[in-house]
Amino acid sequence: MRWDNLKATGGPGTGDPGRPRALPLALPGAVVRTFDTPEFRGVTFYEVQAKSLINKVPGASRVPFQWTLNPYRGCSHACVYCLTGDTAILMADGTTRPLARLKVGDEIVGTVRDGRLRRYTTTRVLAHWQTVKPAHRVTLADGTALVASGEHRFLTDRGWKHVTGARHGRSRRPHLTTANRLAGFGALPPAPPVDDAGYRRGYLCGFVNGDGHASPVPPEVRRRADDYAAACGGLHALTRDAREFAGASVRDASAVLDWPEAPGPAWRLGFVAGLYDATGSLAGGLPRFDVVDKVVADWLVECLERCGFAVCAGDPFEGVRVLGGPRERVRFGLRFGPARATGVPAGEQVRGDESLRVAAVEPLGVDLPMYDITTGTGDFIANGVVSHNCFARHTHTYLDLDAGHDFDTQIVVKVNAGEVLRRELSARTWTGGHLAMGTNVDCYQRAEGRYRLMREILAALRDHANPFSILTKGTLITRDLDLLREAASVTSVSLSMSVGFIDETYWRAVEPGTPSPRRRLDAIRRLSDNGFEVGVLMAPILPGLTDTPESIDATVAALSAAGAASIVPLALHLRPGAREWYRAWLLREHPELGPRYRELYGNGSYAPQSYQREISARVRLAARRHGMRTGGTGTTRMGGPEEGPAEQKPEPAQKPKPAQKREPAQNPKPAQKPEPEQLTLL
Repeated sequence: MRWDNLKATGGPGTGDPGRPRALPLALPGAVVRTFDTPEFRGVTFYEVQAKSLINKVPGASRVPFQWTLNPYRGCSHACVYCLTGDTAILMADGTTRPLARLKVGDEIVGTVRDGRLRRYTTTRVLAHWQTVKPAHRVTLADGTALVASGEHRFLTDRGWKHVTGARHGRSRRPHLTTANRLAGFGALPPAPPVDDAGYRRGYLCGFVNGDGHASPVPPEVRRRADDYAAACGGLHALTRDAREFAGASVRDASAVLDWPEAPGPAWRLGFVAGLYDATGSLAGGLPRFDVVDKVVADWLVECLERCGFAVCAGDPFEGVRVLGGPRERVRFGLRFGPARATGVPAGEQVRGDESLRVAAVEPLGVDLPMYDITTGTGDFIANGVVSHNCFARHTHTYLDLDAGHDFDTQIVVKVNAGEVLRRELSARTWTGGHLAMGTNVDCYQRAEGRYRLMREILAALRDHANPFSILTKGTLITRDLDLLREAASVTSVSLSMSVGFIDETYWRAVEPGTPSPRRRLDAIRRLSDNGFEVGVLMAPILPGLTDTPESIDATVAALSAAGAASIVPLALHLRPGAREWYRAWLLREHPELGPRYRELYGNGSYAPQSYQREISARVRLAARRHGMRTGGTGTTRMGGPEEGPAEQKPEPAQKPKPAQKREPAQNPKPAQKPEPEQLTLL
């Protein structure tokens, strides 16, 4: 819900008072809490009065529930990827713009996977934000310099790598070293050439000697030529005679059209731009000049070579061609700035060479303002190299909050959740539909230990006998066993816990920040001992690591011993963002599995159906041996809880009918539950 469904709390909030903090403009007057305890240090909580709590899932969604309930918004476990504001971003029209000046909706250049290759494409900016981070400078062999946070990632010849990291300990992660080579173009001119008198005279010389004044040209080219002619002594209305301008003296015309004895850099840039606007085109993705006059061709070749471009001018009937690849096409447009756009090399393969080898990574010792964006492709071109971006932060902008630092540290707490839910459940228009919790953010995240909103929510659901389900990784759910038991005596309560494997080595590597598998097993045991049939999403099952019959059997045996009632096996889903991180980790720790993953996933996100059926069969066999039942098969996302609905349609869940409202029994026995729903917290 947006801020128009929220209002600031008018009195004291439910949290302990903390230091005063500045309020966002979107929510003046909110009660703001900060806590000095280690688990909440650096996090700000905005305590708001929600006008509504029950959210309807869009009809096009592929999840098996219609109504959701979320007492919190925001995530304190997100990563930050950011660069300084002056970083040049390649736009879709071939120009560059500083990162700080980008806007949502701008078209820029990103990349997409094509088999084993990666190709350039155009994409849009979905979110843009600012933060402050310790700065590091990355210097490449060609002199390209990028100032970024230590968490930022660049694409290398060995996958995505952070700017900084360590080989051992808690800071261990793939990071840049001098053995890495970045992918992309390398250093690009940051801006078009200066539009001064020398550039304008060079442009007119190239334009007229290329017969642009006598040939059909695009309107933007004609406007530029006329503007430059007007600025160069009133030389208007170009005619077929290259030596005559209407209303201009021969001396003025000669000053423009005669070859200079000592051409300056600006004249050379303008000459190439004017000649390209008059005769140029793209041949094989690179600039080509249809020039047959030897004098003009010689001047062109000299100017191009002096500006660092390789050319081919052997056959006069083939004109003059610029040699190279996508980098030269982009660099040509930025270096000379013709009116006729050269565009971007969409579809061209992303490459790298020795000029992009990392020369040094050094901390600057200061915190600097930095910016980042979310794009449709998950990356962008920064200072000529492929840069990673955040995949989910733009969801926080729905609340009119910053998608960057706010997403990490600004958590919205709907402190009146229980009161609002009671009002909505009592409304005559409410029909008692099933309410799913834990589908957007975990309702038992760390903040729940302080705010205790779920107790009021569960009490309201109990009193109105409204069916609900909870999917969580949080072991804090056991705190509310009394209310869960009371609710289960009057309505259908479905509880699901995510446990993909019990190997704690893999847990530390791929699920840091979550409760350990053993703690989750303990939570399942406590829930089961209290009469609940707890469904388990056995996810993610990692190919080659936790998908062996032995690993699956050990996990199923542990789940059975803990009292889990059913299992839904879910194979690893490698969405963009998590895919690069996971593959880098896999190739570093288990390089022998690289071929197996290429066979299973290729460059996609899902394992083939044949593999999913194989895993499902292994889990079924193990479940039979240990007296458990299984649900459907599917896939799950690697990542945090802010990711939205799953992309693969899950098995439909049974939807219980609302029970009649009645007083809870003294010693209730939980009602029979349907098969656990495959929700999306993973």
